[in-house]
Amino acid sequence: MNPDIGADIGARALHILQTVFGYPAFRGQQGDIVEHVAAGGDALVLMPTGGGKSLCYQIPALLRDGVGVVVSPLIALMQDQVDALAEVGVRAAFLNSTQTFEETLRIERLVRTGEIDLVYVAPERLMTPRCLELFESSHISLFAIDEAHCVSQWGHDFRPEYIRLSILHERFPNVPRIALTATADQQTRAEIAHRLQLEEARQFVSSFDRPNIRYSIVEKTNGRKQLIDFISAEHAQDSGIVYCLSRKKVEETADFLNENGIRALAYHAGMEHATRAANQARFLREDNIVMVATIAFGMGIDKPDVRFVCHLDLPKSIEGYYQETGRAGRDGAPASAWMAYGLQDVVLQRRMIDESEADDGFKRVLSMKLDAMLGLCETLSCRRMRLLDYFGERSGPCGNCDTCLIPPVQVDGTVPMQKLLSAVYRVDQRFAAGHVIDVLRGAQTERISQWHHDKLTVYGVGADRSEQEWRAILRQGIALGFLTVDHDAFSSLKLTDLARPVLKGEQKVQLRQYQKPVKPKRQSSSRASYEEVELSRSEQQIFDRLRSWRMGAAREHGVPAYVVFQDATLREIAKVKPASLEQLRGVSGVGEKKLVSYGDEIVAIISEMM
Repeated sequence: MNPDIGADIGARALHILQTVFGYPAFRGQQGDIVEHVAAGGDALVLMPTGGGKSLCYQIPALLRDGVGVVVSPLIALMQDQVDALAEVGVRAAFLNSTQTFEETLRIERLVRTGEIDLVYVAPERLMTPRCLELFESSHISLFAIDEAHCVSQWGHDFRPEYIRLSILHERFPNVPRIALTATADQQTRAEIAHRLQLEEARQFVSSFDRPNIRYSIVEKTNGRKQLIDFISAEHAQDSGIVYCLSRKKVEETADFLNENGIRALAYHAGMEHATRAANQARFLREDNIVMVATIAFGMGIDKPDVRFVCHLDLPKSIEGYYQETGRAGRDGAPASAWMAYGLQDVVLQRRMIDESEADDGFKRVLSMKLDAMLGLCETLSCRRMRLLDYFGERSGPCGNCDTCLIPPVQVDGTVPMQKLLSAVYRVDQRFAAGHVIDVLRGAQTERISQWHHDKLTVYGVGADRSEQEWRAILRQGIALGFLTVDHDAFSSLKLTDLARPVLKGEQKVQLRQYQKPVKPKRQSSSRASYEEVELSRSEQQIFDRLRSWRMGAAREHGVPAYVVFQDATLREIAKVKPASLEQLRGVSGVGEKKLVSYGDEIVAIISEMM
């Protein structure tokens, strides 16, 4: 598996891609990255989820003499990654705390003797004297640092042990290193390069665009009911992920989905390890399951047919949102990123920042990231444009997000914003949103009477608008920077310096016109609509039969169904209808090992149905 590198690295790399992994050609910058690393160069790779990052280190490891070491932050996913490589004939293993001492000794022996192509280790294990000594006494072909954004102290997935990985440059100066991530703005990119001593490494930055994902953000009224309506209308019988902020909300939401006929599992760090691992395994291996989780779930999830990712709580940053939504549609088929977002989300996130033990500089960075997230939620323009712009990428309207499909009406909101800001000022900036809105709408409450706020000039000036409409205006006021939410016990609204020119009439304000939430219209399912366009009736029947066969093959091999073949490969087989192994060999995703393992069965199925 480790041929000597000749003059034509590119030809050898393409041969491995086609014969081992079964793909006809490299995508995007994959070929350039593989050649650069195989030739001994260091690299920092930014490539969106589903873009094929793993091939960028797997193929160089097979081209170069020695063992490739992959640093991966999640022990729970190493088994699946190793199983997937075994399915295509690559000799891979992992070293982690789940193994017996005897099994560890066996793997270490394989590393020392070079009888293995790739070994996966967690950063904590890599830093141990025993592991460093193992690699120093072995012939290492490369180091691949996956999920490299974990090195960033400003990021959403910071892992302290990642900072120590600079030791690889110091202890193994002649071994090429490749750091990979799907999520990093320019600041994070610079931090990765600095902390991992990759300043001289060549950087490969692919487009952050995921055109197959439809981004939608709705006003939260009854989050769980809206979630049920969304899944039922657009993703019945699909696999998906629902993110919640708290462990309690995760469990309550999973129960709610199950009670309403949607198969759901829970996942959070507070669960027993065995239960958490079992739920993750079921999600990866079974179809039509919704995983309800905190952000503890998801990094490295390779399940390609996740059709939707939902957020019932506002993410802390665009990086987090992009990373989480990117777990949908890895197979390139249509997928959804849906979020229900309300004023309380903003209040809660502000409070979490203010109450954290971080220093003032770190809190400022967190606040800036939250502001950018609010800007994405409240944008009047294309969401994809706003998302890509955050990562320094320019684009035009996508035509596939909610603001493109149903453009929001932009109105002059100067007067209502002045009324809101005036009301906050008149109540001495000491009250929360609910009370301020009550004053604007002229409500008769005990608190208003107690504080004599019914005597204020702003009392009742907003009676022509509903509470929900005022909440929408208030959210936009926060997103535009005119207001902040204090971290006191009352979540009081405060004016910022930016509010002054608006109050004085020196600055106009454009707002999104309020639209009452509309229940999604029921569709057959995203999968059905996608396949019906792509496949004829007879091809659909073959595809369904192949999926059924695949489930049995996966159970027999003890791997997730997508490790046997992804839906995209089965869909192409259904179209090609191969009558021989030679015809099957040309299908994308069918390498030589899978041809031997499954080819005869597939050809027989096609023959039966023709």
